[in-house]
Amino acid sequence: MSPLMRSVELAGMEALRLKRDPSKITPSMFFEEVNQARHLFAQLINGNAENVALIPATSYGIATIAHNLSVASGDNIVLINGQFPSNVYTWQRLSSETGAAIRTVTGRDGEWTQRILEAINYRTTVVSIGTLHWANGASFDLAEISQRARDVGAYLILDGTQSIGALPFDLEKIKPDALVCAGYKWLLGPFGTAFLYVGESFIDGIPLEEGWLAREGSENFGSLTNYTDRYRPGAARFDRGQTNSFAQTAMMTQGLKQILDWQPQQIQIYCTELIKDFLPAVRESGYTVGNSCFSHLFGVNLPDHLDRTRLNDKLARCQISVSVRDRAIRISPNVYNNRADIDALQDVFLSAAR
Repeated sequence: MSPLMRSVELAGMEALRLKRDPSKITPSMFFEEVNQARHLFAQLINGNAENVALIPATSYGIATIAHNLSVASGDNIVLINGQFPSNVYTWQRLSSETGAAIRTVTGRDGEWTQRILEAINYRTTVVSIGTLHWANGASFDLAEISQRARDVGAYLILDGTQSIGALPFDLEKIKPDALVCAGYKWLLGPFGTAFLYVGESFIDGIPLEEGWLAREGSENFGSLTNYTDRYRPGAARFDRGQTNSFAQTAMMTQGLKQILDWQPQQIQIYCTELIKDFLPAVRESGYTVGNSCFSHLFGVNLPDHLDRTRLNDKLARCQISVSVRDRAIRISPNVYNNRADIDALQDVFLSAAR
C-alpha cells in the first residue's frame, strides 16, 4: 500500500471539517466531487466517466458483476492460481450456487498468457484475472486474452489494483467488460474507496444495494419521497451507499490528480531506472526474477540454500518493507523511493545469499 501524501492527508482533513457545521453542506456537494473523481479515473484509463462507479472495495465490484451474470451448470469460470482472494471468493460462491466449474490456470514466467488462452473455451462464461499477478508481478497479454474471450462470448473482468496508477492502461486497447481497482495502492488514495468501470454489457445492470443517491432525481432533496424505479444515468447506479463520503472522496480525488500529473508511464520509467542495477546483481547471487514483470512490482525467488525467515528478519531490522507472497518476496518501488532505498535492499539480499 502507498504511504499517504501530505496533499492527500490535507484534503481529507479539510473535508472532515465540513461536518463541524453541516448547515454549510449543500445538496450539490453530494455530487460534485464524486463526479470529479469519476472523470479523473476515467481519464487515467482512457474511458468514459459515465461508465465509472465509486465503490468501497475490489470485492464489492466483483460481487456487483457476478450479481449481473447468468451462469449455468456446465459453464466454466477461468481464474489464475494464487489470485487475490477478493477476486476468488465471489466466483467460488457463484460456482457452488450454479454448478459452473472453476478452471484455475497455473503458469510460470512467460507461460501465463498461453495457459490462460488454452483454458478459455466455448463454455467459458467469465475470465476474471488481475492486470498482472499480484503475488509476483507476472504479466499477461491482456489484449490477446480479451480477444479470445470475445471470440467465445465470455466476459473479461479485470482487477487493476496492482498496476493502475503505476502502469499505463488503455481501455480502448484491452476492452474488458468490467474493471475494478482499489484506491489505496497505486492510486495513492485512502482505504475504503475503489472504482468500478463497466462496459456496455453491464451498464444497465442491477446494483447490489438500492442507495437513494443512485436514483434519478436525487439531486432534488425536496422531492426524495417521490419514489422512482429509475436510476441515474450510467454506472452511478452501482455506487456505494453514502457515495458522498466527503473525506474519502476528497482524498481519492487528490491522489488521482497527482497520478495524472506525474503520469503512469513516467512512474514506470522512474522505477525502471531505480532497479536497473538491482536486478542483475541479485540474479548473479542466485535469486530468480521473472523476465515478464514490470518495474513497479516484481517477485524475487530465493536460492534453495537461503533461509527465508533469516532474510525477513534482516529486512525488518533494516526497516525495509517488502511482502512475502507465496514463494516470492514481492518488491514494489514507487516515486517515494530513491536509489539509497534500493541500495539498502540490494545489500541485504546480497549479504543473505553468501
